[in-house]
Amino acid sequence: MSHNEPVSESTNPYRPPQSQLGQSIVKDTKFEIQNTPAEIRGNFLKVAAFQIVLRTGWIFKTESIVMPAVMDSIAGAGWLRGILPVLNRFGQSIPPLLAAGAVTQTPLKKRILSAAAAVMGGSFLMLAFIWAWTDGQASWLPLAFLCFYGLFFVAVGILNLVLSTLIGKVVRTDRRGRLMLSANIGGASCAVVCAWFLLKAWITPENGNFTNIFAFAGSAFMVAAVLALFLKESPDDSNPESFSPRRIFRDAFNTLRDDHNFRLLAIVGSLFGLSLALFPHYQALGRQQLKVGLDSLVPWLIAQNLGVACFSLPAGWLADRFGNRLVLRCLLAGLCLAPILALVLASQGESAQAYFLWVFVLLGLTPVSFRTFSNYTLELSGRDHQPRYLSTLSLCIAVPTMLLSSLLGLSVDYFGFVPVFVLVILCLLVAWLLTMKLREPRYSSE
Repeated sequence: MSHNEPVSESTNPYRPPQSQLGQSIVKDTKFEIQNTPAEIRGNFLKVAAFQIVLRTGWIFKTESIVMPAVMDSIAGAGWLRGILPVLNRFGQSIPPLLAAGAVTQTPLKKRILSAAAAVMGGSFLMLAFIWAWTDGQASWLPLAFLCFYGLFFVAVGILNLVLSTLIGKVVRTDRRGRLMLSANIGGASCAVVCAWFLLKAWITPENGNFTNIFAFAGSAFMVAAVLALFLKESPDDSNPESFSPRRIFRDAFNTLRDDHNFRLLAIVGSLFGLSLALFPHYQALGRQQLKVGLDSLVPWLIAQNLGVACFSLPAGWLADRFGNRLVLRCLLAGLCLAPILALVLASQGESAQAYFLWVFVLLGLTPVSFRTFSNYTLELSGRDHQPRYLSTLSLCIAVPTMLLSSLLGLSVDYFGFVPVFVLVILCLLVAWLLTMKLREPRYSSE
Protein backbone atom coordinates (compact mmCIF):
# COMPACT_ATOMS: atom_id res chain seq x y z
CA MET A 1 0.00 0.00 0.00
CA SER A 2 1.29 3.49 -0.87
CA HIS A 3 1.96 5.84 2.01
CA ASN A 4 -0.35 8.39 0.42
CA GLU A 5 -3.15 5.90 -0.08
CA PRO A 6 -6.06 6.07 2.38
CA VAL A 7 -6.14 3.31 4.98
CA SER A 8 -8.97 0.93 4.16
CA GLU A 9 -11.80 0.25 6.51
CA SER A 10 -10.58 -3.31 6.95
CA THR A 11 -7.10 -2.08 7.85
CA ASN A 12 -8.33 0.63 10.19
CA PRO A 13 -11.33 -0.54 12.21
CA TYR A 14 -11.63 2.83 13.99
CA ARG A 15 -12.50 4.86 10.93
CA PRO A 16 -15.99 5.03 9.36
CA PRO A 17 -16.40 4.02 5.70
CA GLN A 18 -15.35 6.70 3.21
CA SER A 19 -18.92 7.17 2.03
CA GLN A 20 -19.96 8.24 5.51
CA LEU A 21 -17.31 10.94 5.77
CA GLY A 22 -18.93 13.20 3.20
CA GLN A 23 -22.35 12.66 4.77
CA SER A 24 -21.00 13.64 8.18
CA ILE A 25 -20.83 17.28 7.07
CA VAL A 26 -24.63 17.37 6.90
CA LYS A 27 -25.58 15.01 9.71
CA ASP A 28 -22.61 14.43 11.92
CA THR A 29 -24.04 12.63 14.94
CA LYS A 30 -26.99 10.80 16.39
CA PHE A 31 -27.45 13.77 18.71
CA GLU A 32 -28.13 16.18 15.86
CA ILE A 33 -30.67 13.89 14.23
CA GLN A 34 -32.61 13.56 17.47
CA ASN A 35 -32.67 17.26 18.45
CA THR A 36 -34.30 20.34 16.95
CA PRO A 37 -32.36 23.05 15.07
CA ALA A 38 -33.04 25.42 17.98
CA GLU A 39 -31.44 22.99 20.44
CA ILE A 40 -28.43 22.55 18.15
CA ARG A 41 -27.98 26.35 17.89
CA GLY A 42 -28.42 26.62 21.65
CA ASN A 43 -25.64 24.10 22.23
CA PHE A 44 -23.36 25.98 19.83
CA LEU A 45 -23.83 29.13 21.93
CA LYS A 46 -23.43 27.26 25.22
CA VAL A 47 -20.19 25.57 24.16
CA ALA A 48 -18.90 28.93 22.92
CA ALA A 49 -19.85 30.60 26.24
CA PHE A 50 -18.11 27.84 28.19
CA GLN A 51 -14.91 28.34 26.20
CA ILE A 52 -15.11 32.14 26.50
CA VAL A 53 -15.30 31.99 30.31
CA LEU A 54 -12.54 29.39 30.39
CA ARG A 55 -10.28 31.58 28.24
CA THR A 56 -10.98 34.62 30.42
CA GLY A 57 -9.71 32.74 33.45
CA TRP A 58 -6.81 31.30 31.45
CA ILE A 59 -5.23 34.68 30.69
CA PHE A 60 -4.57 35.11 34.42
CA LYS A 61 -2.46 31.92 34.48
CA THR A 62 -0.92 31.95 31.00
CA GLU A 63 1.94 29.45 30.98
CA SER A 64 4.03 31.47 28.55
CA ILE A 65 3.99 34.60 30.75
CA VAL A 66 2.30 34.60 34.17
CA MET A 67 3.21 31.17 35.55
CA PRO A 68 6.94 31.40 34.66
CA ALA A 69 7.00 34.83 36.32
CA VAL A 70 5.46 33.28 39.44
CA MET A 71 8.11 30.56 39.45
CA ASP A 72 10.87 33.13 38.91
CA SER A 73 9.59 35.08 41.92
CA ILE A 74 9.93 32.06 44.25
CA ALA A 75 12.76 30.09 42.53
CA GLY A 76 14.60 31.58 39.57
CA ALA A 77 16.42 28.56 38.12
CA GLY A 78 15.80 27.72 34.47
CA TRP A 79 15.44 23.99 35.17
CA LEU A 80 12.64 24.69 37.67
CA ARG A 81 10.97 26.92 35.09
CA GLY A 82 11.33 23.99 32.72
CA ILE A 83 9.24 21.76 35.00
CA LEU A 84 6.13 23.81 34.18
CA PRO A 85 5.75 22.48 30.61
CA VAL A 86 6.42 18.94 31.89
CA LEU A 87 3.46 19.17 34.28
CA ASN A 88 1.41 20.83 31.57
CA ARG A 89 1.99 18.13 28.97
CA PHE A 90 1.88 15.20 31.42
CA GLY A 91 -1.53 16.33 32.65
CA GLN A 92 -2.79 16.69 29.08
CA SER A 93 -1.53 13.30 27.91
CA ILE A 94 -1.43 10.40 30.40
CA PRO A 95 -4.66 11.18 32.36
CA PRO A 96 -6.74 11.65 29.16
CA LEU A 97 -5.38 8.40 27.77
CA LEU A 98 -6.33 6.56 30.96
CA ALA A 99 -9.72 8.29 31.05
CA ALA A 100 -10.63 7.73 27.39
CA GLY A 101 -12.47 4.45 28.09
CA ALA A 102 -14.46 5.97 30.94
CA VAL A 103 -15.37 8.99 28.82
CA THR A 104 -16.57 6.72 26.02
CA GLN A 105 -18.79 4.74 28.43
CA THR A 106 -20.23 7.78 30.25
CA PRO A 107 -23.72 8.55 28.86
CA LEU A 108 -23.59 12.30 29.67
CA LYS A 109 -20.18 13.79 28.94
CA LYS A 110 -21.13 17.22 30.30
CA ARG A 111 -20.93 15.93 33.89
CA ILE A 112 -17.26 15.02 33.48
CA LEU A 113 -16.67 18.37 31.78
CA SER A 114 -18.20 20.22 34.73
CA ALA A 115 -16.24 18.19 37.29
CA ALA A 116 -12.93 18.80 35.49
CA ALA A 117 -13.56 22.56 35.35
CA ALA A 118 -14.40 22.54 39.07
CA VAL A 119 -11.07 20.83 39.90
CA MET A 120 -9.29 23.47 37.80
CA GLY A 121 -11.04 26.21 39.75
CA GLY A 122 -10.39 24.57 43.10
CA SER A 123 -6.67 24.24 42.37
CA PHE A 124 -6.27 27.96 41.78
CA LEU A 125 -8.47 28.97 44.67
CA MET A 126 -6.21 26.86 46.92
CA LEU A 127 -3.14 28.61 45.48
CA ALA A 128 -4.78 31.96 46.20
CA PHE A 129 -5.39 30.87 49.81
CA ILE A 130 -1.78 29.67 50.21
CA TRP A 131 -0.38 32.91 48.76
CA ALA A 132 -2.57 35.02 51.07
CA TRP A 133 -1.48 32.90 54.04
CA THR A 134 2.27 32.93 53.33
CA ASP A 135 2.58 36.23 51.47
CA GLY A 136 4.56 34.27 48.87
CA GLN A 137 7.55 33.77 51.17
CA ALA A 138 7.49 30.17 52.51
CA SER A 139 10.40 27.85 51.70
CA TRP A 140 7.98 25.06 50.73
CA LEU A 141 6.06 27.31 48.35
CA PRO A 142 7.70 26.04 45.11
CA LEU A 143 6.70 22.45 45.96
CA ALA A 144 3.13 23.43 46.84
CA PHE A 145 2.84 25.52 43.70
CA LEU A 146 4.07 22.67 41.48
CA CYS A 147 1.70 20.17 43.14
CA PHE A 148 -1.42 22.28 42.56
CA TYR A 149 -0.19 23.27 39.11
CA GLY A 150 0.17 19.57 38.27
CA LEU A 151 -3.32 18.76 39.61
CA PHE A 152 -4.71 21.64 37.58
CA PHE A 153 -3.30 20.23 34.36
CA VAL A 154 -4.56 16.71 35.08
CA ALA A 155 -8.02 18.30 35.15
CA VAL A 156 -7.22 20.35 32.02
CA GLY A 157 -6.24 17.19 30.14
CA ILE A 158 -9.50 15.44 30.97
CA LEU A 159 -11.49 18.60 30.25
CA ASN A 160 -9.91 18.98 26.80
CA LEU A 161 -10.63 15.34 25.96
CA VAL A 162 -14.27 15.61 27.04
CA LEU A 163 -14.75 19.03 25.42
CA SER A 164 -13.41 17.78 22.08
CA THR A 165 -15.60 14.67 22.36
CA LEU A 166 -18.65 16.81 23.13
CA ILE A 167 -17.89 19.08 20.18
CA GLY A 168 -17.75 15.97 18.01
CA LYS A 169 -21.11 14.96 19.46
CA VAL A 170 -23.13 18.19 19.34
CA VAL A 171 -21.50 20.43 16.67
CA ARG A 172 -21.65 19.70 12.95
CA THR A 173 -18.37 19.15 11.12
CA ASP A 174 -18.74 22.28 9.00
CA ARG A 175 -19.53 24.45 12.06
CA ARG A 176 -16.50 23.54 14.20
CA GLY A 177 -14.32 26.15 12.54
CA ARG A 178 -17.01 28.74 13.26
CA LEU A 179 -17.14 27.56 16.88
CA MET A 180 -13.36 27.92 17.18
CA LEU A 181 -13.64 31.41 15.70
CA SER A 182 -16.49 32.49 18.00
CA ALA A 183 -14.94 31.05 21.16
CA ASN A 184 -11.46 32.41 20.50
CA ILE A 185 -12.54 35.89 19.46
CA GLY A 186 -15.09 36.18 22.28
CA GLY A 187 -12.71 34.67 24.82
CA ALA A 188 -9.75 36.79 23.75
CA SER A 189 -11.83 39.99 23.79
CA CYS A 190 -13.21 39.30 27.26
CA ALA A 191 -9.79 38.23 28.54
CA VAL A 192 -8.08 41.35 27.18
CA VAL A 193 -10.60 43.66 28.85
CA CYS A 194 -10.18 41.88 32.20
CA ALA A 195 -6.39 41.88 31.89
CA TRP A 196 -6.29 45.57 31.04
CA PHE A 197 -8.38 46.67 34.02
CA LEU A 198 -7.33 44.06 36.60
CA LEU A 199 -3.79 42.90 35.82
CA LYS A 200 -2.59 46.47 35.36
CA ALA A 201 -3.59 47.08 38.97
CA TRP A 202 -2.22 43.76 40.26
CA ILE A 203 1.20 43.73 38.57
CA THR A 204 3.89 46.37 39.22
CA PRO A 205 7.44 46.56 37.80
CA GLU A 206 8.78 44.87 40.96
CA ASN A 207 6.15 42.31 41.99
CA GLY A 208 2.65 40.97 41.44
CA ASN A 209 -0.46 40.43 43.56
CA PHE A 210 -0.64 36.73 42.80
CA THR A 211 -3.34 36.13 45.42
CA ASN A 212 -5.85 38.17 43.43
CA ILE A 213 -4.62 36.73 40.12
CA PHE A 214 -5.08 33.15 41.30
CA ALA A 215 -8.46 33.91 42.90
CA PHE A 216 -9.84 35.45 39.71
CA ALA A 217 -8.66 32.52 37.57
CA GLY A 218 -10.14 29.98 39.99
CA SER A 219 -13.46 31.81 40.10
CA ALA A 220 -13.70 31.90 36.30
CA PHE A 221 -13.11 28.16 36.08
CA MET A 222 -15.84 27.57 38.67
CA VAL A 223 -18.29 29.61 36.57
CA ALA A 224 -17.35 27.48 33.55
CA ALA A 225 -18.09 24.35 35.60
CA VAL A 226 -21.64 25.59 36.19
CA LEU A 227 -22.14 26.56 32.52
CA ALA A 228 -21.21 23.04 31.37
CA LEU A 229 -24.24 21.60 33.13
CA PHE A 230 -26.62 23.63 30.92
CA LEU A 231 -25.65 21.79 27.73
CA LYS A 232 -28.51 19.89 26.08
CA GLU A 233 -27.03 16.41 25.60
CA SER A 234 -28.74 13.15 24.73
CA PRO A 235 -27.33 10.13 26.64
CA ASP A 236 -25.03 7.78 24.76
CA ASP A 237 -25.51 4.04 24.89
CA SER A 238 -23.14 2.54 27.44
CA ASN A 239 -21.46 -0.85 26.98
CA PRO A 240 -19.77 -1.86 30.24
CA GLU A 241 -16.25 -2.91 29.38
CA SER A 242 -13.10 -3.33 31.44
CA PHE A 243 -10.21 -1.01 30.63
CA SER A 244 -6.79 -1.86 32.05
CA PRO A 245 -3.81 0.50 31.66
CA ARG A 246 -2.06 -2.14 29.59
CA ARG A 247 -5.00 -2.41 27.20
CA ILE A 248 -5.31 1.38 26.94
CA PHE A 249 -1.69 1.79 25.86
CA ARG A 250 -1.97 -1.20 23.53
CA ASP A 251 -5.03 0.36 21.87
CA ALA A 252 -3.14 3.63 21.48
CA PHE A 253 -0.27 1.75 19.83
CA ASN A 254 -2.71 -0.09 17.55
CA THR A 255 -4.31 3.19 16.54
CA LEU A 256 -0.93 4.57 15.49
CA ARG A 257 0.02 1.31 13.75
CA ASP A 258 -3.18 0.87 11.75
CA ASP A 259 -3.85 4.42 10.57
CA HIS A 260 -1.01 5.83 8.46
CA ASN A 261 -2.50 9.32 8.17
CA PHE A 262 -3.03 9.56 11.93
CA ARG A 263 0.50 8.27 12.52
CA LEU A 264 1.86 11.08 10.36
CA LEU A 265 -0.30 13.57 12.24
CA ALA A 266 1.11 12.22 15.52
CA ILE A 267 4.67 12.87 14.29
CA VAL A 268 3.72 16.42 13.33
CA GLY A 269 2.12 16.82 16.76
CA SER A 270 5.25 15.53 18.52
CA LEU A 271 7.45 18.08 16.75
CA PHE A 272 4.90 20.80 17.49
CA GLY A 273 4.89 19.65 21.13
CA LEU A 274 8.60 20.35 21.50
CA SER A 275 7.92 24.04 20.80
CA LEU A 276 5.75 24.13 23.94
CA ALA A 277 8.88 23.56 26.03
CA LEU A 278 10.00 27.05 25.02
CA PHE A 279 6.93 28.76 26.48
CA PRO A 280 8.35 29.61 29.93
CA HIS A 281 11.54 30.98 28.37
CA TYR A 282 10.07 33.64 26.06
CA GLN A 283 9.28 35.98 28.94
CA ALA A 284 12.63 35.22 30.58
CA LEU A 285 14.45 36.00 27.32
CA GLY A 286 12.56 39.28 26.94
CA ARG A 287 12.98 40.41 30.54
CA GLN A 288 16.68 39.54 30.69
CA GLN A 289 17.80 40.83 27.31
CA LEU A 290 15.52 43.85 27.01
CA LYS A 291 15.82 44.95 30.67
CA VAL A 292 12.08 45.34 31.33
CA GLY A 293 10.11 45.01 34.57
CA LEU A 294 7.35 42.64 35.64
CA ASP A 295 4.70 45.09 34.44
CA SER A 296 5.73 44.31 30.85
CA LEU A 297 3.80 41.04 31.26
CA VAL A 298 0.46 42.85 30.86
CA PRO A 299 0.94 44.12 27.29
CA TRP A 300 2.52 40.77 26.37
CA LEU A 301 -0.54 38.94 27.70
CA ILE A 302 -2.88 41.24 25.82
CA ALA A 303 -0.83 40.83 22.64
CA GLN A 304 -0.97 37.03 22.87
CA ASN A 305 -4.74 36.98 23.35
CA LEU A 306 -5.30 39.47 20.56
CA GLY A 307 -3.20 37.15 18.43
CA VAL A 308 -5.56 34.29 19.27
CA ALA A 309 -8.54 36.39 18.19
CA CYS A 310 -6.93 37.65 14.98
CA PHE A 311 -5.68 34.25 13.85
CA SER A 312 -8.97 32.54 14.70
CA LEU A 313 -10.82 34.62 12.13
CA PRO A 314 -9.10 33.29 8.98
CA ALA A 315 -8.41 29.88 10.56
CA GLY A 316 -12.07 29.20 11.36
CA TRP A 317 -13.26 30.34 7.92
CA LEU A 318 -10.59 28.34 6.10
CA ALA A 319 -11.28 25.21 8.21
CA ASP A 320 -15.01 25.20 7.42
CA ARG A 321 -14.46 25.96 3.74
CA PHE A 322 -11.37 23.93 2.84
CA GLY A 323 -10.72 21.57 5.78
CA ASN A 324 -8.32 21.55 8.71
CA ARG A 325 -5.25 20.31 6.84
CA LEU A 326 -4.67 23.66 5.10
CA VAL A 327 -5.17 25.53 8.38
CA LEU A 328 -2.65 23.29 10.16
CA ARG A 329 -0.05 24.03 7.49
CA CYS A 330 -0.54 27.77 7.80
CA LEU A 331 -0.47 27.72 11.61
CA LEU A 332 2.78 25.74 11.80
CA ALA A 333 4.40 28.07 9.28
CA GLY A 334 3.47 31.02 11.50
CA LEU A 335 4.70 29.29 14.65
CA CYS A 336 8.14 28.86 13.06
CA LEU A 337 8.44 32.65 13.05
CA ALA A 338 7.87 33.14 16.81
CA PRO A 339 11.25 31.85 18.10
CA ILE A 340 13.06 33.42 15.12
CA LEU A 341 11.56 36.84 15.90
CA ALA A 342 12.29 36.41 19.62
CA LEU A 343 16.00 35.81 18.97
CA VAL A 344 16.27 38.69 16.49
CA LEU A 345 14.59 41.20 18.81
CA ALA A 346 16.49 40.01 21.89
CA SER A 347 19.77 40.59 20.03
CA GLN A 348 18.80 44.28 19.62
CA GLY A 349 18.76 44.91 23.37
CA GLU A 350 16.71 47.67 24.97
CA SER A 351 15.97 49.33 21.61
CA ALA A 352 13.58 46.44 20.80
CA GLN A 353 11.45 46.72 23.97
CA ALA A 354 8.43 48.11 22.12
CA TYR A 355 8.49 45.36 19.50
CA PHE A 356 8.90 42.23 21.62
CA LEU A 357 5.14 41.93 22.12
CA TRP A 358 4.91 40.79 18.46
CA VAL A 359 6.51 37.53 19.59
CA PHE A 360 3.49 36.92 21.82
CA VAL A 361 1.11 37.88 19.01
CA LEU A 362 2.61 34.96 17.05
CA LEU A 363 2.31 32.69 20.09
CA GLY A 364 -1.44 33.30 19.82
CA LEU A 365 -1.27 30.72 17.05
CA THR A 366 -0.74 27.96 19.64
CA PRO A 367 -4.31 27.67 21.07
CA VAL A 368 -5.68 27.83 17.52
CA SER A 369 -3.26 25.03 16.55
CA PHE A 370 -4.43 22.81 19.41
CA ARG A 371 -8.06 23.19 18.38
CA THR A 372 -7.17 22.54 14.73
CA PHE A 373 -5.28 19.36 15.69
CA SER A 374 -8.39 18.22 17.60
CA ASN A 375 -10.83 19.11 14.83
CA TYR A 376 -8.68 17.30 12.25
CA THR A 377 -8.54 14.24 14.53
CA LEU A 378 -12.32 14.22 15.03
CA GLU A 379 -12.75 13.63 11.30
CA LEU A 380 -10.38 10.65 11.23
CA SER A 381 -12.47 8.22 13.27
CA GLY A 382 -15.97 7.09 14.11
CA ARG A 383 -17.76 8.61 17.11
CA ASP A 384 -17.05 5.67 19.43
CA HIS A 385 -13.30 5.94 18.84
CA GLN A 386 -12.85 9.71 18.97
CA PRO A 387 -11.75 9.75 22.64
CA ARG A 388 -9.06 7.17 21.83
CA TYR A 389 -7.78 9.13 18.86
CA LEU A 390 -7.79 12.43 20.78
CA SER A 391 -6.04 11.02 23.84
CA THR A 392 -3.43 9.24 21.69
CA LEU A 393 -2.67 12.49 19.89
CA SER A 394 -2.38 14.33 23.22
CA LEU A 395 0.14 11.74 24.36
CA CYS A 396 2.20 12.14 21.19
CA ILE A 397 2.23 15.93 21.56
CA ALA A 398 3.21 15.64 25.21
CA VAL A 399 6.06 13.11 25.12
CA PRO A 400 8.79 15.44 23.74
CA THR A 401 7.88 18.15 26.23
CA MET A 402 7.85 15.74 29.17
CA LEU A 403 11.20 14.21 28.23
CA LEU A 404 13.08 17.34 27.17
CA SER A 405 11.56 20.39 28.85
CA SER A 406 13.72 20.36 32.00
CA LEU A 407 16.76 19.48 29.88
CA LEU A 408 16.06 22.47 27.65
CA GLY A 409 15.69 24.67 30.74
CA LEU A 410 19.01 23.40 32.05
CA SER A 411 20.55 24.07 28.62
CA VAL A 412 19.31 27.66 28.81
CA ASP A 413 21.11 28.01 32.16
CA TYR A 414 24.40 26.64 30.78
CA PHE A 415 24.46 27.53 27.07
CA GLY A 416 22.06 30.43 26.74
CA PHE A 417 18.84 30.88 24.79
CA VAL A 418 20.16 30.74 21.22
CA PRO A 419 21.02 27.00 20.82
CA VAL A 420 17.75 25.92 22.44
CA PHE A 421 15.63 28.23 20.30
CA VAL A 422 17.42 27.18 17.11
CA LEU A 423 16.74 23.50 17.87
CA VAL A 424 13.02 24.18 18.26
CA ILE A 425 12.94 26.25 15.06
CA LEU A 426 14.35 23.28 13.12
CA CYS A 427 11.76 20.90 14.63
CA LEU A 428 8.91 23.23 13.66
CA LEU A 429 10.22 23.48 10.11
CA VAL A 430 10.26 19.67 9.82
CA ALA A 431 6.70 19.52 11.21
CA TRP A 432 5.55 22.05 8.62
CA LEU A 433 7.15 20.04 5.80
CA LEU A 434 5.43 16.84 6.99
CA THR A 435 2.00 18.48 6.79
CA MET A 436 2.45 18.41 3.00
CA LYS A 437 1.94 14.63 3.18
CA LEU A 438 -1.22 14.73 5.31
CA ARG A 439 -4.52 13.78 3.68
CA GLU A 440 -7.69 15.84 4.07
CA PRO A 441 -10.18 13.41 5.68
CA ARG A 442 -13.25 15.50 4.90
CA TYR A 443 -12.95 14.92 1.19
CA SER A 444 -11.65 11.43 1.82
CA SER A 445 -10.39 9.99 -1.42
CA GLU A 446 -7.17 11.89 -2.18
